[in-house]
Amino acid sequence: MELNDGSTEKNRVEGGTLYLVSTPIGNLADISERAVKVLREADFIAAEDTRVTAKLLSHLSLNKPQISYHEHNKRACGETLISRLQNGESCALVTDAGTPGISDPGADMVRLCVEAQIPVTAVPGCCALIDALVLSGMDTRRFVFEGFLESRGSARREYLESLRHQTRTIIFYESPHDLTSTLADLREVFGNRHITLCRELTKRNEEIFRTDLDGAVSYYAAHEPRGEYVLILDGAPAAERFWDGMSVREHVDFYLSSGLSKMDAAKAAARDRGVSKSVIYKELL
Repeated sequence: MELNDGSTEKNRVEGGTLYLVSTPIGNLADISERAVKVLREADFIAAEDTRVTAKLLSHLSLNKPQISYHEHNKRACGETLISRLQNGESCALVTDAGTPGISDPGADMVRLCVEAQIPVTAVPGCCALIDALVLSGMDTRRFVFEGFLESRGSARREYLESLRHQTRTIIFYESPHDLTSTLADLREVFGNRHITLCRELTKRNEEIFRTDLDGAVSYYAAHEPRGEYVLILDGAPAAERFWDGMSVREHVDFYLSSGLSKMDAAKAAARDRGVSKSVIYKELL
């Protein structure tokens, strides 16, 4: 395979194109040459938080126009971005840190571009979930990313229950404010499994805490959580796959009987089996 060294026209920034530009998650030295080129040459930058991106641009000695694009304005701003892209401008979309589209509204922008047949390309780079996974020491061959657990109470419990027999390594994001309650919920639902907690990734105070749920609950009862966390949780042993021998319909019926909706039951069965929801739906026809 011949690698592109950045000296050819293949790296030219094209008008009317959305560029998903990955940025450092802590260490500014991790930004790629191609990312710098796109940030420099794009007509404008769409940023989750323009103040955060301004610091990165200052570090890179770049002065580019920015537009704020985040969870609370994504609908109206998305229409503005589409209009500008259709008029031939190029846009570099960035999140506060890491890869746009992972647990942020960048994914919505990509869908809008796909619907409008606007070209989208990615400038790869840092991604906290991948960094944490490879540092965890756990199984990296098969994993599932769940992002932030949005709900609390019975809804959260039901969702975690749907993951209890998942044999793949499970990855969550969590804020310091909710970490202790999340660890307690994980311990209650999953039992005492191995877990790795990663914080301050790539920074001077990077911390990789490999323990079990009992140890994590105990530790953070005595130590205040600080920084954003990536949680890497061991999957269930294969012997715990309750659905072995069940048909797809029986598998979905099991979740229906636990109170999940038809859609959520199908999603849960799909997660267990490591297939897409469409495969489950076809089996149910």
